[in-house]
Amino acid sequence: MKTLNPLDASWLMVESRETPMHVGGLMRFVLPDDAPPDFFAKLMQDFRATKKFAPPWNQRLRMPSLKGLMPVWEIDDDIDLEHHVRHSALPRPGGERELGQLIARFHSQPLDLTRPPWECEVIEGLADGQFAMYVKMHHSLIDGISGIKLLEKAMSSDARSSRKLPPFWALGSTGGKASKRPKAPPPTPAEVVSNLTELVRDQIGSLPDIARAFGSMIGAFRNKEDTLAIPFESPLSLLNGRINQERRFATQRFELPRLRKLAEAANATLNDVVLALCGGALRRFMIELGELPEHSLTAGIPVSVRPKDDEGTGNAITFIISTLGTDIDAPRERIQAITASTRRAKQHVSNLPKKAMMQYTMLLMAPTMLSLMTGIGGRTRPMFNITISNVPGPEKPLYFRGARLEAAYPVSLVTHGQAINITCQSYDGKLAFGITGCRSTLPHLQRLSPYMQLALEELELEYFGKPAPKKRTPRKRAA
Repeated sequence: MKTLNPLDASWLMVESRETPMHVGGLMRFVLPDDAPPDFFAKLMQDFRATKKFAPPWNQRLRMPSLKGLMPVWEIDDDIDLEHHVRHSALPRPGGERELGQLIARFHSQPLDLTRPPWECEVIEGLADGQFAMYVKMHHSLIDGISGIKLLEKAMSSDARSSRKLPPFWALGSTGGKASKRPKAPPPTPAEVVSNLTELVRDQIGSLPDIARAFGSMIGAFRNKEDTLAIPFESPLSLLNGRINQERRFATQRFELPRLRKLAEAANATLNDVVLALCGGALRRFMIELGELPEHSLTAGIPVSVRPKDDEGTGNAITFIISTLGTDIDAPRERIQAITASTRRAKQHVSNLPKKAMMQYTMLLMAPTMLSLMTGIGGRTRPMFNITISNVPGPEKPLYFRGARLEAAYPVSLVTHGQAINITCQSYDGKLAFGITGCRSTLPHLQRLSPYMQLALEELELEYFGKPAPKKRTPRKRAA
C-alpha cells in the first residue's frame, strides 16, 4: 500500500458530480495500410482478454480506518475490463467537431472511485482512415508529466514491433493476482507517529523559505512597478463563476518550428508564445461576448518539479501566475507584458528549495481547495482566471498495434471558479491544444480554436511582416 501525499489527496477532497477531478488524453491514430476489416473486433477481444495489470492501472483507493489519516493506494488485479475498456463509433466519416462532442460527453461523467480510477474508449469511424483512443484517470493518481511517460512506454517508435505490444495496463506487469499477494498489515501506532513526526519536521524546516516567498508577494503588491502577478488580484470574469457537469471540448494544433521562430524573434520562450496565443484568443472571445474585464486576465501555470529520472506517478507540481495581457490591444505589447510577468514569476519560485515546494504549493492552493470544499468556489474573486499548461511530449513518431499516433490532445479538468482549462502537449514536431470548458458557462467555446490561429497570425505580422504560409502536409499512413 502507498499513502497519498497531501497534494494528491486534495483532488479527492474537492471531487463532486459537478466537478469530477479526472484528466484525460485524446489520441488519434492512422490505421496501417494492411489493417483487416475486423481490426477493431480483434483489438477489443485482445484488450479484454489481457488481465495482467501493472501500476498505476491496478491501484484502487482505500480510505483510512483512523480519522485524519491520508487514504492509500492498494493493489487490485481483479479488474472488470468490461467496465474499464469500451468500444464506440462515430457515424462515418467522423470529423473533428463530432469527435470533440463525443469526448465532451465522455469527459463529463465522473469515475467510479470504488474501482481503479481509469477508463479507456476505443473510437472508430473517423475520416481519413483514422481512429481514436480516449483515456481518463483521476488526478489523484497522475499528473501531466507522468501521464506522458506512461504514453511513451505503452507505444513503440517502430511500426512493426508495435504490433506485438500488450495493452497499456499490462506493460511491466508480473501477472500476479492481488489475492495471491501478501496483504500489507495496517500501520502500527508507532509507525503513524513516526510518519507524522517526519512530516511536521519537514514542514517546520521549510517555514523560513516559505515565509520569504510570501513576503516577496507582499512586496510586489506594494510595488506597483513589480511585474510579479499576485494571487487574487485577478478580475472577476465570465470564466470564474459556478459550473455544472456538462463539458465542451475543442482542439488546435501548430507546427513547433513556427512557434519557436516567433519565440526567438520576440525574445520570449515557447511557453510565453503559448500564453500570448491564449491571451489573444480569449480577448477576442470575450469582446465578442461583451464580457472583457478592464484589467487583464491571469493564468495559473503548473510547473513540474519532478526530476527527469523520476518514474513515479502522482503529482509533482507547483504553480506560477502570469498576466495574459487581455487588456492590451497590440499583439507585440501583449507578448512583451507576458514575457516580463513569467520571468518574474519563475525567479520568485526558483528561490525556493525543492523540499519547500510541496508546502508552498499546498499553501498557495489552499484557498482555492477550501472554497471548493465549502461551496463558495465560483462566488468569490479567483486566485487566477484560467489554468494553462504546456506538457512536453515525445519528439519522434510512435506506433501502437501498427497504427501511427497522429496527434495527442490533453483533456483536463475545470472547477467552480475555473470554467475553462487550456492544456497543450508537444509531439513529433507539433504542439496540440486541448480546450476543456463548462458547456453552460461558455457558449461557443469552439471559437477559441480559430481565434488562436488568428492570434498567431497577428504576432507573425508584427514580427515578420506576414503570417507564415500554411503547410499542407499529406497524412501519413502507418507502415
